[in-house]
Amino acid sequence: MMDSMINSLNSAYQDFIAAAAGVLEAKDNSSGLRTATTDAALENFKQCWELFRVACDQVEEFVESVKQRIGSECLVDEATGSGPLKPGQTTTTSLPPISAVRLEQMSKAVRWLVIELLPSSGTDASTASHSHSSVPFDARFSEDAAH
Repeated sequence: MMDSMINSLNSAYQDFIAAAAGVLEAKDNSSGLRTATTDAALENFKQCWELFRVACDQVEEFVESVKQRIGSECLVDEATGSGPLKPGQTTTTSLPPISAVRLEQMSKAVRWLVIELLPSSGTDASTASHSHSSVPFDARFSEDAAH
């Protein structure tokens, strides 16, 4: 997946650079005057620029998703006590580990609260529902039973 994204970005970049060179060449050939050839070169440049921007956005989204996944895996490892110990470290934390399922439940609940509180979410945070079917709560925990 990552290789195809890099190849796509590279290809879009090469097309963008070639289109920029095409604009310069068309301007040079027309002595700086606006012609159908320069207009076509500019239109091609505009299209290549947009495609390059889309490719950059896709790579940025991919990098962000990988960062989030790595962060989540590290958080789960730390919270469940299954992470690797550093040299000289005898325990991972003084807190008792929690289950990965419970951690995921809490993480989803926090994400929903953040989404509800964002101004761009289009909902009024004071009237938004706090129970989401995609956030399974475990009734064994008192803080979940209140919801």
